[in-house]
Amino acid sequence: MAIEWHLWLSLLACSFALTPRDSPSRELKELNGLWSFRADQSANRNQGFEETWYWQPLRETGPVIDMPVPSSYNDITQDHKLRDFIGWVWYEKEVLMPKHWTLPNAGMRVVLHIGSANYYTFVWVNGAEVAFHEGGHLPFEADITKVIQNRPTNKYRITIAVNNTLTPYTLPPGRIQYMTDTKRYPLGYFVQITQFDFFNYAGIHRPVLLYTTPSVYIDDVTIVTDFEDDIGIVHYEISIQGSAHYSLSVKLYNQRGQAVSSVTGGPPVGRLIINQPILWWPYLMHESPAYLYSLEVYVKSKNGSASYEDVYTLPVGIRKVQVTKTQFLINGKPFYFHGVNKHEDSDIRGKGLDWSLIIKDFNLLRWLGANSFRTSHYPYAEEIMDLCDKYGIVVIDECPGVGIKDPVSFGNKSLAHHLSVMEELVHRDKNRPSVVMWSVANEPASGLPQANHYFKTLISSTKAMDPTRPVTFVTDTSYENDKAMQYTDVICVNSYFSWYHDAGHLEVIQLQLNNQFENWYNKYQKPIIQSEYGADTIAGLHSDPPVMFSEEYQKAVMQEYFVVFDERRKDYLIGELIWNFADFMTAQSTERVAGNKKGIFTRQRQPKSAAFVLRDRYWKLANGTK
Repeated sequence: MAIEWHLWLSLLACSFALTPRDSPSRELKELNGLWSFRADQSANRNQGFEETWYWQPLRETGPVIDMPVPSSYNDITQDHKLRDFIGWVWYEKEVLMPKHWTLPNAGMRVVLHIGSANYYTFVWVNGAEVAFHEGGHLPFEADITKVIQNRPTNKYRITIAVNNTLTPYTLPPGRIQYMTDTKRYPLGYFVQITQFDFFNYAGIHRPVLLYTTPSVYIDDVTIVTDFEDDIGIVHYEISIQGSAHYSLSVKLYNQRGQAVSSVTGGPPVGRLIINQPILWWPYLMHESPAYLYSLEVYVKSKNGSASYEDVYTLPVGIRKVQVTKTQFLINGKPFYFHGVNKHEDSDIRGKGLDWSLIIKDFNLLRWLGANSFRTSHYPYAEEIMDLCDKYGIVVIDECPGVGIKDPVSFGNKSLAHHLSVMEELVHRDKNRPSVVMWSVANEPASGLPQANHYFKTLISSTKAMDPTRPVTFVTDTSYENDKAMQYTDVICVNSYFSWYHDAGHLEVIQLQLNNQFENWYNKYQKPIIQSEYGADTIAGLHSDPPVMFSEEYQKAVMQEYFVVFDERRKDYLIGELIWNFADFMTAQSTERVAGNKKGIFTRQRQPKSAAFVLRDRYWKLANGTK
């Protein structure tokens, strides 16, 4: 058994960095606030690189405006061209650093960390390129120690160029379409074409910060938890960089600050044993949900005459996940997902991280009686994931694999990038007790012949990286045509009966939904989650009898679905996730009036009538009275 756990830990460990945290040996400096900003409006969007804007202050190469970080830039100004801008935008901030960070031979590293930027990013410090990253929604960073210590100065200029262009090979995919009819469009006119139903917000969406570590430091921590009877086990693997000679101690503390298990002077791979552990339980599944221990890793090393100490602490929840043909088990007990799909989306700030909004959303989730959500359709901020661990909200963690419709997006180039993104996601969230399943895509064209190899490779790779969690993707393809669901552990299916199909005909929902479930289950014998369902609703629009877009119609759709959910829950249905938690912005079209209106809350987080219907159902499910 020890060999098996060691193998799993090795698969989960990789070269990405830990989430930045304060500790006695580490310092943090946030760079959030106002940055200088300019969009490259040149015809080829490449003027900034041609004129090397990163070599001097941005204000010296042309006009700049103030831009808040984190935020999307699209809705900040009154300029419609900036709202729909495609191409390179430039950010810059001059930063004062503590003097001891910049001293040569200071015995420390200084790292620049960017929470996320959509989608291509170059980073310079004082004109020296320090990082490039492809893909949004996930963090990346650069060790800038040599740059700042080789040329000490009073201020350090950080320049970040971000490009939101999507291609058939990005996640999500897209394409640029040039309009060549000069009678209708200006010369060189182009638009971005996408196959997903949310606005392509862009910019630096999550915090930017600097942090330090000693030169000999804790580079990575991987944990896998288990329990048997009254014994809890925390398997760990720790990566130390900077020296091969060090002493290591690992301690686990309970919430009273008492050490409940420790290993001192041992190897970097081991386990902690906890007597009578307090398990991590989902919200509403236990009277004391979401119990978190604190794992403290301490390393001490000597390199010549220099001594180094590093301390890193992370929360640990002891729990295990299993899937049978009909059930999803957390800690050996059946778990039923009654939750929502969400978006990182709000007025003005777009996808920019906002603490007030985050806490409001979690308060609404708990008011609603929701125990789970899917990170539709991309990884959410680490700050959000931290609160899921803290509050016991179960997460289906989804990568940005949305809108994969074009056959060209199923080729080796796309697959290689998709595998890389999943590696980044699994590494970032591998230690989180709230994350119980990976979703590798949403509504891909899984009926194409190419989908078989693509998803077989992608899902098997994800399982190899993390054998401790099930893997799925979310489909809207018919069970007859789908080529990829055979490789998943759980079937997640989206359907909008009486909306996109048989619009306005509530009477067909139960028949069609029952057939959907029976067909999928009979084919694969796997548990099923209704991962999306719903109806667009204009808040305040009423009609009796119900008609589409009225609040009454949204409630009627849900109630028809509920009848079938309650029947199939007796068999193999393990969850229901409403689409959507709140209204959100989309690209402009004749099908959307200022965005998607399927939220049970408005974009401003005010409830529609459906919110009270869903709250009544979810609390009854939680209390076992439904």
